[in-house]
Amino acid sequence: MTIIETELPVLGNDEPIPVVVDVDGIPISGRFAPAPQPRAVIVALHGGATTSAYYDCPGHPELSLLRTGRAAGFTVIALDRPGYGSSLPFGDQLADGQLRVDLMYGAVDRILGELPRGAGLFVLAHSAGCELAVRMAADAERGADLLGLELSGSGRERQPYADEILSVRPRPDNVKVGKLLWQPGWLYPPEHVGGRLIGANGPRYEGTLVNEWAGEIFPVLGPRVRVPVRFTVADHEQVWRNDPEGMPAVAELFPAVPRLVFATQYHAGHNISVGRTAGAYHLQALAFAEECVVARESGENAGPAVPFNGATAPGQRS
Repeated sequence: MTIIETELPVLGNDEPIPVVVDVDGIPISGRFAPAPQPRAVIVALHGGATTSAYYDCPGHPELSLLRTGRAAGFTVIALDRPGYGSSLPFGDQLADGQLRVDLMYGAVDRILGELPRGAGLFVLAHSAGCELAVRMAADAERGADLLGLELSGSGRERQPYADEILSVRPRPDNVKVGKLLWQPGWLYPPEHVGGRLIGANGPRYEGTLVNEWAGEIFPVLGPRVRVPVRFTVADHEQVWRNDPEGMPAVAELFPAVPRLVFATQYHAGHNISVGRTAGAYHLQALAFAEECVVARESGENAGPAVPFNGATAPGQRS
């Protein structure tokens, strides 16, 4: 099905719209916050063990990417990644990376239909969702058309304690994993510590992806990305390396991007979009998306201008 403007339900208090679309026989669900004349469309991909609810923090509209994005003039689509939400029963069929990319692009097309897209699509992703976001940007046919990427809750090197916990087989200790992802507790609204309000079962294939991401998948896909990237780390991140000295290793994976920005979100933990500073994070991510819109509209995507260093005459600048 394709949602058209006249079919959109009118919900009170600017509530995001629940959507389910069929993409080649697979139901893809999510949440939709359309702007009348958007600057661009933000496609948001959640991490593991949650759903698109991650981007509409229950009980805290001020922390919602969907609401903040629409208020800033962007259409926002938060999708349930393949194997989550309505596609949960099909999880065992969705391990193939290209299939999952096709499902996401297909879902966006069906949700938007003839609605305006502004300058195009910008993908924002968290944690395990970064794998799919980078795959979308690396896609040979559609990746270069994206405006840019915002990635958080990910990296190239796990912190030693996190690696010790997450490498346990056949499965890590849930209590220890929970502490990695949700502590310190003061960073989150009290009722959200532990993720109970937004938690969900995920597909079995994701366990393999989590362990192959940093060493096998990321190094292959990163060099194929050719759009601007903003990579955000939380100052209280406990899973991935988050110090400035560790960022060059991530930068090496994006040799072809026209612009690469590293940012630190202060007073934030791993689950950056449901923490107390989620509003601040979302505004900064949307600001980067706006910069990508301007770059696309102006045809200038070569990165920041070279600053005057006080020694060499800058010459005439247009």
